[in-house]
Amino acid sequence: MKKRVLIMSAGAGTGHIKAAEALEKSFAADDRVAEVISNDALQYTNKLFRDFYSSFYTSLVRSAPNFLGWWYKTSDEPWYTDRMRHMIDRLNTKPLVRFIREFNPHITVCTHYMPAGIISHLIATNQLQAHLSIVVTDFDFHAMWLSRSFHRYFVAIDETRAYLEMLGIPSERITVSGIPIDPVFQLPINREEERLRFGLNPEKPVLLLSAGALGVGPAEFMVERMLNLNSDAQTVVVCGRNDELKQRILQLVDSRSSRFKVLGYSGEMHKLMKMADIFIGKPGGMTASEAIACGLPMCVVSPIPGQEERNSDHLLEEGIAVKCNDLTTLPFKLERLLEDPARLSRMKANALRFAQPAASATIVDTLLEDRLPPLSLTKNQWAAITLASGADSQRRSYAAGLASYYSFKFRN
Repeated sequence: MKKRVLIMSAGAGTGHIKAAEALEKSFAADDRVAEVISNDALQYTNKLFRDFYSSFYTSLVRSAPNFLGWWYKTSDEPWYTDRMRHMIDRLNTKPLVRFIREFNPHITVCTHYMPAGIISHLIATNQLQAHLSIVVTDFDFHAMWLSRSFHRYFVAIDETRAYLEMLGIPSERITVSGIPIDPVFQLPINREEERLRFGLNPEKPVLLLSAGALGVGPAEFMVERMLNLNSDAQTVVVCGRNDELKQRILQLVDSRSSRFKVLGYSGEMHKLMKMADIFIGKPGGMTASEAIACGLPMCVVSPIPGQEERNSDHLLEEGIAVKCNDLTTLPFKLERLLEDPARLSRMKANALRFAQPAASATIVDTLLEDRLPPLSLTKNQWAAITLASGADSQRRSYAAGLASYYSFKFRN
């Protein structure tokens, strides 16, 4: 029997949505699927709730990233925020619940923890007969991704699988698929032709600086620093959907426009990444997965405290990236890499070894062939997961250290 598939995400950042879009393409191309729908769960909620998940998150990224890091660590305890968070979610997602029940899918796949929590509750209360699979869109696993009723977890790396196994999640329920990226990242390109098409010299190194899809972060300052590069490298700057940022950077590089190509939002990141020699930007799970699928060494800048810092740790550990802790030294970091072709070659090889560009196809094939029944954790298993994580003691220790630090600062 052909399957009805529902993919749910949430527009908090762009990575969750892009992962859902990649899965939709792979499901739609499979003749075992009768119908596939991919939706942003926030579109079924009120404006205040949408703003809390999306606009509020973006504003915190801009103005209070350290608060995000504190909350990431503090809330990384199984079930710590569950009761209140799920109650608020359910109060604000009644149209979403109606839509899910009317569509009545055989398979549900979530690339964000909010709709996963809603669907898990529907399954646990016998309001929905479906399999729920959860696709984690960062390299590490945060406690908010935990669900009490689910079918499978798809994670990015072996270490995350080991972590879930140590928590007590059955190993047969965990697949190391990688983070799903658009299948176009698997297509080869002619690097010389693409460089010429973008107005670049095919014989000189190409740096790709990305401000992300939303165009937030210190891209303008990075470009200002990169004006001091002694290398003859060419830099493509992608400003995302921030036209004001694009205009400011165009003014900044005006006298050196031959060395800089400034773009807005690009639907050709797969080509830009494949023709570049170094990627400069934030290590979101989606961005990092796209870059390593292209064998592109990374220079990590300004990771968001929490999930992006942890992504950065994995990239550094695997020898795929360098990290620039102070943007003033960005030209120095880049020149050191450009002067060491052997190191760049090793980083490229490490990236390709670590990459899983066919993640979306792996997830689709696994789910369409799967025969495992749904799993609902008991209260004893909930408690065992909390104990196994050690998160409660870690949170208390972290909070105590933070309080002690600020107490010292205020006294002095």
